Amino acid sequence: MKALEEKIIKEGSVLPGNILKVGSFLNHRLDVDFIMQMGEEIARLFSDAKVNKILTIETSGIPIAVAAAAAMHVPVVFAKKNKSGNISGDVYKTVVHSYTHGRDYDVVVSREYLSEKDNVLIIDDFLANGKALEGLIDIIGQAGATLAGCSCAIEKGFQKGGDNLRAKGIKVESLAIVESMSDDSLIFRQM
Repeated sequence: MKALEEKIIKEGSVLPGNILKVGSFLNHRLDVDFIMQMGEEIARLFSDAKVNKILTIETSGIPIAVAAAAAMHVPVVFAKKNKSGNISGDVYKTVVHSYTHGRDYDVVVSREYLSEKDNVLIIDDFLANGKALEGLIDIIGQAGATLAGCSCAIEKGFQKGGDNLRAKGIKVESLAIVESMSDDSLIFRQM
């Protein structure tokens, strides 16, 4: 998505540790109109997938998932990073490692929101090593649901998470893939 690449160049910055800061429009302050455009693009990319549910992980994936869900007219389920008092009964549970935060999270989804009848699209804001997506894929497997594919706003192609998932036969559609980055340079994969 050329518009996303341009927005990353204009508003993003590279922080130490290969962190791409896009807080001005994606994961701190939200450019809602632009996020809705990203959702429409994800819906276009998966228009033939017969998705009936979107799964994401809290928190930064939620706005993109909601935008795609609005375009696809399907519900969103988001995995919570801790089982809270408002989740009753059994849950699907997995462990996800966050590259950005450098820690592991137990993530849970109530069993009442995913089942073997679901054809699920996973959406997240970033794809680096792929651990969040692998955790959500595990939850889909626990539910007996079908994985329609995965979509992320920004993929760090040099960290190979997306390529590893693609090598397993999983459809992964990222809106922008950063091939390399440094303090003064961002190079995008040509798609």
